[in-house]
Amino acid sequence: MSPEEFWTLYERLRDRAADSGRGAPRVTPQQLRAAATEVRAGRTVTMAAPVDTLPGPDNPQPAEYRLTGPAPGEAEAPGLHFAFDRFAMNVHGDADSHLDALCHVIYDGTLHGGVPASSLTAEGAAELSVDAVRDGLLGRGVLLDIPRLRGVPWLEPGDSVTTEDLVAAEAAQDVRVGAGDLLFVRVGHRRRRAEHGPWEAARARAGMHPGAVGFLADRRVVALGGDGNNDTAPSPVDTVGFPTHVLAIHALGLYLLDYLQFEDLADVCEQEGRWSFLCVIAPLRLPAATGSPVNPIALF
Repeated sequence: MSPEEFWTLYERLRDRAADSGRGAPRVTPQQLRAAATEVRAGRTVTMAAPVDTLPGPDNPQPAEYRLTGPAPGEAEAPGLHFAFDRFAMNVHGDADSHLDALCHVIYDGTLHGGVPASSLTAEGAAELSVDAVRDGLLGRGVLLDIPRLRGVPWLEPGDSVTTEDLVAAEAAQDVRVGAGDLLFVRVGHRRRRAEHGPWEAARARAGMHPGAVGFLADRRVVALGGDGNNDTAPSPVDTVGFPTHVLAIHALGLYLLDYLQFEDLADVCEQEGRWSFLCVIAPLRLPAATGSPVNPIALF
């Protein structure tokens, strides 16, 4: 995609979002009630990867975890004692499952909806923080499995998911993405990582082609989740490093979820014979944060 084509698409999506007011599209009460009917088998499955505490080529700043209590020898002593621990994470890294708030992407000096980037200070985000979804993201989830469509275990780094892929996956899986849905697109990043080991995903990964973001707008989805970063690397747009992030978050006001894992979910979808489910995403209460670790749960 040329820089000119990207800018034309950005303006079209931005103007479309502006027509409906600033902020992410919402799941309506009617859509949520309909999504609840997806729960028929009583099965649940996580879409989060285990938090990675080991450094690697895709995770130079891994999450920090340590047991802070009990003190040495205390656990064996008589009486009552407690175990304590401490956890810290680089939320927007290339390994751990996380949600991007609408304040995450700065483009041409603004956040989504024209909010000035100066609203980001050392104290955090004054607007559009992850606190906007403190009540959770709940709705009908739909998984589109692109490697399954193409008959491969994963898409190779640098490959992109197109609008044509998404439409073909709908047909192959007998499902249609609709208004208020939470869309999840599998590229097989996690399976490739598990079988071949981590690599420098910041430089090479499969993801969405920026042109496919128009599909998200047309279908009026609320969120997009991927098992990679959602953006292809190297970028298909020379002048924009993360075009899918810019178009989805900054222009449209959609929430993105990066580095989820769909291997378990895909297996359950195959077993149940359907690719839609009730989805519950509950970010942490971090009032001024630009994102949050998440453990999305699919219910069948």
